Amino acid sequence: MTDDLVPIGVFARLCRLSVKQLRHYDSLGLLAPARVDRDTGYRYYRADQARDALVIVLLRSLDVPLAVIGQVLAGAATEALGRVRDDLEAELARRRRGLATLERVLADGLPAPAVTVVTEPAHRVLLARDVADGPDDIGRVTSACVARLLPGLDGPPRLIGLFPLDMADSVPVAVAVVRADGDEVLPGGTFASATHVGPYDQIMLTAHALLSWCAAHGHPPTGPLREVYVSDPATTAPDRLVTHLMIPLEEP
Repeated sequence: MTDDLVPIGVFARLCRLSVKQLRHYDSLGLLAPARVDRDTGYRYYRADQARDALVIVLLRSLDVPLAVIGQVLAGAATEALGRVRDDLEAELARRRRGLATLERVLADGLPAPAVTVVTEPAHRVLLARDVADGPDDIGRVTSACVARLLPGLDGPPRLIGLFPLDMADSVPVAVAVVRADGDEVLPGGTFASATHVGPYDQIMLTAHALLSWCAAHGHPPTGPLREVYVSDPATTAPDRLVTHLMIPLEEP
């Protein structure tokens, strides 16, 4: 060992980390030791590697993905951190909207949007499908399905999300885009419909009202729940997004 190298235990103490954490960062390719003894396998670090170690800890505390951490350490900090900042600000805005909605629900009760019974024709569609890891993952998977459908489309697309009525650890998600040359058919029929105005992450409130209406009026819902996206989220504020929710009905 040379004078500018310190053993892993000392380096861990300097960085206020555990040896296990340092080994984990090495296994992820984020922070390799400066030297590994060929005979003992013992790891040594340079003192100036503490900067990278602490940068990793700070980024992980912000839930920054490992791929972005790698970009920061590789020297692309300005661009990568700009995306991190944008994501954090978007998440903070989402949480503020959620808190404001929670306060309204606690003060005024659940919303009761108007529900109508409509007849919807069948549509030819292109479909993108995926599986979400539980209800909290539905938004991410839905966005990924939309991203797969958008390239190559001419004009504003008519997008329809399709979701099961019952939630589980794995949730099948599909997004359809209405196209005359679509290779699948989205069935028509009689639907209960309600309009949600507001962020996508609060659609569950309108879905609850729609399902409650079905139960109260003796209409067994068959699913899937449809979300017809009217607004473009790229140009519309979250509080003004318009989404039509539709549930296929069976006659009582």
